[in-house]
Amino acid sequence: MHIEHHIAKTFWQQKVEDFVDNVVVQYAIVVLIVLNAALLGLETNAEIMQAYGTELVFIDHTILGIFILELVLLIIARGMDFFKDPWSVFDFIVIAIALVPATESLSVLRALRVLRVLRLINKFDSMRKVVGGLLSCLPSLASVVSLILIIFYVSAVIATNLFGQEFPELFGGMGNTAFTLFQVMTLESWSDGIARPVMEKFPHAWIFFIFFILIATFVIVNLFIAVIVDSLTSGSSGEDNQATREKFDHLQTEMQAMRQELRELKALVIDQSKR
Repeated sequence: MHIEHHIAKTFWQQKVEDFVDNVVVQYAIVVLIVLNAALLGLETNAEIMQAYGTELVFIDHTILGIFILELVLLIIARGMDFFKDPWSVFDFIVIAIALVPATESLSVLRALRVLRVLRLINKFDSMRKVVGGLLSCLPSLASVVSLILIIFYVSAVIATNLFGQEFPELFGGMGNTAFTLFQVMTLESWSDGIARPVMEKFPHAWIFFIFFILIATFVIVNLFIAVIVDSLTSGSSGEDNQATREKFDHLQTEMQAMRQELRELKALVIDQSKR
């Protein structure tokens, strides 16, 4: 199938694809992506923009032009197959966002220009494997997230009923309570900022906070991390197994070819001996 696809390409399409996929060109694109990300960071500094704003904008537009040229060449080389690759579509969307005029109603798109740095993911196989592993674990994460939401909801209802009247700024409604419990789960100032003030009014409130931290932080969050690690590990071992199978198939094909050559050689020797 790959051979047929390769033959179906015109001479110039193959030349263009070979040029774009060249190692030197790809490393140059990586350098430009990193440089562009640094320039976008510099543009957030008012003093630097006042002194070198024109130059930075010119360099930014030049790099964007090179990115557009790269995409155009890839589309020419691969045709509609370009849009069948999710990573190529991602690159296309990121560059397309940069081309939308940043008017007041679309000013958020100017901030989204920094998404160009995410194109680095498409340039390195190791990054793509990590992202692929994260995406593959989404079904399993859905169960963990559902469990977290259930625990949060039950805890929020309990905390609002227990502490809402005395501490409305922390537990006055489901929204405030959920945010407070999220802060407790992250262990950010949960003791001095939340638990101890509540315990001055409700001495036994420590029971609620301790149980919530044990369940939400030490069990659920670690379970969340374990699912991600297991998915990445399984993905890596799966790729290793696939590579091993491919090597085995290749060796088996070579052995069959050698056996065929031996049969032909044996037949030739027998034929020569009869003469």
